[in-house]
Amino acid sequence: MDLRQLRYFVALAEELHFTRAAQRLGMAQPPLSQQIRQLEAELDTKLFERGTRHVALTEAGKVFLTEARATLAQARRAELVARRAGRGEIGELRMGLFASAPLLPAFTRAVLAFRARLPDVHLTLRESPTLEQVDALRRGELDAGFLRCPSAEHIPVDIAAVELLREPLMAMMRSDHPLAAEGGPLQLSRLAEEKLIFFSAAVGTTLHAQFLGLCRAAGFAPQITQTARENSTLIGLVAAGLGIAVMPASLAQIQVAEVTHRPLADTGATTSIWLATPCQPTALARAFLACATG
Repeated sequence: MDLRQLRYFVALAEELHFTRAAQRLGMAQPPLSQQIRQLEAELDTKLFERGTRHVALTEAGKVFLTEARATLAQARRAELVARRAGRGEIGELRMGLFASAPLLPAFTRAVLAFRARLPDVHLTLRESPTLEQVDALRRGELDAGFLRCPSAEHIPVDIAAVELLREPLMAMMRSDHPLAAEGGPLQLSRLAEEKLIFFSAAVGTTLHAQFLGLCRAAGFAPQITQTARENSTLIGLVAAGLGIAVMPASLAQIQVAEVTHRPLADTGATTSIWLATPCQPTALARAFLACATG
């Protein structure tokens, strides 16, 4: 039994006339009669009472009609779902993001545009550092991800990425710190003698390696006396007077009493935000990329 036979059966059950049913199906009457006989033989059940002037459903045929209609409707739904999924209109998009990504206008605009364009797609967000996201993209556990990397050279060759924006790095300090009174951009070398607070290397962010490289270029090794995993923890430690933290400018939106900031003046003291996908992205990932860059 196949869907074609079910369509033949439903047409005949609704018309109760072989000629009209055949015309409705766009076929000759003998092949229709043959298919119905084959269906009854396969089910070992009589579905129609046939007379010289009429055709009527048997009790089994009436029961079977309900199920046949439901099966055909489900098949049509399955076809529609498959087509919509193939066009990237439904399904699930697994999106990675680093902790401060929601603070960025580019993230907000992309998500809002995607939800407006494809409201039936379930967006699953997974917060993880950049390096963990890269591994997840390679393993097929993520469809796309917001990465933070200093430049394109830091993006692996087996990952496709589009730069969305570049933001400066800044020094966050207590407002009563001597460096806070000066205002304006700050040379990183001014932090050579300062106690610094930074992300733990184990977090998996590219900022750690970038910061050490910037310090070497400025001629000193940083005195990192405190480390933390979370943005809010770092800023809290700054407020407690334990040191100065170098962080992306977007984190200035996390306002903590007695904490201020100055941008870094050094060349290269910026970080870029990238939207990354596997080299062969899914239809939904391509749709999100279009929303993020459109």
